[in-house]
Amino acid sequence: MTALTVSDALAAAKKALDGGNPEEAEKLARAVLAGGRGPLQAWMMLVTALRREGRHAEALPILVRLSEMVPQNYELHFDLAEIYLLLGDFERGWRQYRFRYGMEHTKALNRKVQAPRWEGQPFKGTLLIYDEQGYGDTFQFLRMVPWAKARSGAKVVLQISRELLPFAKRMPGIDEVIERGALPPPFDCHCQLMDLPMVTGLKLSDLPGKPMPYLAAEPKRLEKWRTRLSDLVRPLVALDWAGRPTHFNDANRSTKLETFAPLAEMGATFLSIQKGPKAAEAKTPPAGMKLVDLSSEIADFDDTAAVLSLADLLISIDSSPVHLAGALGCPAWVMLPFFPDWRWLLNRTDTPWYPSVRLFRQEMRGDWAGVVRRMADALRARTAPGA
Repeated sequence: MTALTVSDALAAAKKALDGGNPEEAEKLARAVLAGGRGPLQAWMMLVTALRREGRHAEALPILVRLSEMVPQNYELHFDLAEIYLLLGDFERGWRQYRFRYGMEHTKALNRKVQAPRWEGQPFKGTLLIYDEQGYGDTFQFLRMVPWAKARSGAKVVLQISRELLPFAKRMPGIDEVIERGALPPPFDCHCQLMDLPMVTGLKLSDLPGKPMPYLAAEPKRLEKWRTRLSDLVRPLVALDWAGRPTHFNDANRSTKLETFAPLAEMGATFLSIQKGPKAAEAKTPPAGMKLVDLSSEIADFDDTAAVLSLADLLISIDSSPVHLAGALGCPAWVMLPFFPDWRWLLNRTDTPWYPSVRLFRQEMRGDWAGVVRRMADALRARTAPGA
């Protein structure tokens, strides 16, 4: 390079990525790599830029080569897992996904268990399965715990976060459910919840699996919320527009309540189930939107499950209520960014994970307005007389 040093070019590329300009980042990375060689950081920058541009198939061979050259770099393996899974190559994707806790920022999250890891074989004894990541991940993969019991023939103990404990206890096919942090009973093998796809050889054709739905709302909460919502004019459309602010991808996936303004004229009654700092936006909804703010009345996921079970539809960004709705078999429309999470695959409006969920994708980066316009058209058709 002449105009910029390598370090300056890479710093500028990172700034371009952070500023939402992957095309500029790609240009700078390619300049560093003009001779076909360059530092690993430049190659990784190029891969990231291509992925954010939606050019996953172009990024894949570069990433494969890098992971072969630097096999001890677990970040490369994890990026490779995400691309394979996004492209629907589950066999390769799940294998690489096991490296997720080898990265510097995730090492502390990896549990050290003094027992053999279950590799999918049948055995006599007790199998401990434990959750590990966010609520949405756990909702999504809970379906596999009874499958693991059927495959292993073992007694299954599931260790799960306190917030999701009631759902697991209502599921058939789990022998014992304990809270995360509690001392488990003696066990012979263990498995992380999100390793179940790899050890069982999960394929796209296996989804959504049976039973579907596999979660159920708590009956007393259903009665409570049926009374609470009984006087509201249908259709009832639940809204969730922002995820957890500390999530690494939150800027890419979250939006504002005002984004939903085109939906206001649909004649629906909207229900805010938004939690966290963005919940306050429900106090000033878009003009003409009939919005009932339920945020302060929702104490936990059991309340959320009851509301979703009684509502006609959930419209949400990619967050845990989507997975809860899908697992409950409730209708949900999901707003996906141009660069989506791996689980939603590419170029489809449905998802094999949840038959009741419909996907609305950004056609350009940051274009939530286009997503909401298509949602408004779909909602108008859904609520038209005779629909």
